[in-house]
Amino acid sequence: MTMSQLPTIIVPARLESSRLERKLLYEINGKPLIIWTAERIKSEAPNFPLFFAVDSLELSECLKSYGFDSIPTRDDHLSGTDRIAEANQTIGAEWVINVQGDEPLILGSQILTLADSFKKGHQMATLATPFTETEAFYNPNDVKVVCSLDGNALYFSRSPIPYTRASKGKVSTDWLLQNRCYKHIGLYGYSAEFLRSISRMRRGQLEAIESLEQLRVLENGHSIYVGISNEETIGIDTIEDVENFKAYLAS
Repeated sequence: MTMSQLPTIIVPARLESSRLERKLLYEINGKPLIIWTAERIKSEAPNFPLFFAVDSLELSECLKSYGFDSIPTRDDHLSGTDRIAEANQTIGAEWVINVQGDEPLILGSQILTLADSFKKGHQMATLATPFTETEAFYNPNDVKVVCSLDGNALYFSRSPIPYTRASKGKVSTDWLLQNRCYKHIGLYGYSAEFLRSISRMRRGQLEAIESLEQLRVLENGHSIYVGISNEETIGIDTIEDVENFKAYLAS
């Protein structure tokens, strides 16, 4: 894949959020969260074209003031994937990587893993990392994924999966280290054609119940390849996550 063939990174950016109000403009050490993410992507993957698919003028102006390009999109999209699909109608990228706007510790190696999945013929891919702590395994904000032997996702859930019948669902840190269970990292890669098709797919019951947009793809009978990253990221969903990120910056 030459530089001209590199996928385009599109970050879906919605101003309103349920757990942390106006999260992407929340200032951390004097800088909005979305700018922490934007600058991280630029430093970790400098050769990849980068755009933000935004739903508000405020986000657009914030990004512009720091030198980043944004594409305005409708404010009624139900998922980030739908927002990216609309933005790519303007951008016209052949391959797209979706980085979440609340992932300020994204790694270049993770972006490259997704880019490499396209060479293997996958139309959609995502990432996961092994759980190392029981607290995270039981946390509904940390999404779990189970995979087939050939690396395709079987299911994503906010519940702890797989369920350990022998111990009635209770697992220890040692058990997690011996039995690899995977935490989903919310990065995605798609071909432009598949991205367009997702926005036309019927929303299923599981997507609505779990509030996980990737389940739409599985419910409609398609595959999502899961690349494994041994590096974890800090996604910012709550004020506790903000404090964790501040602690990381201080270290």
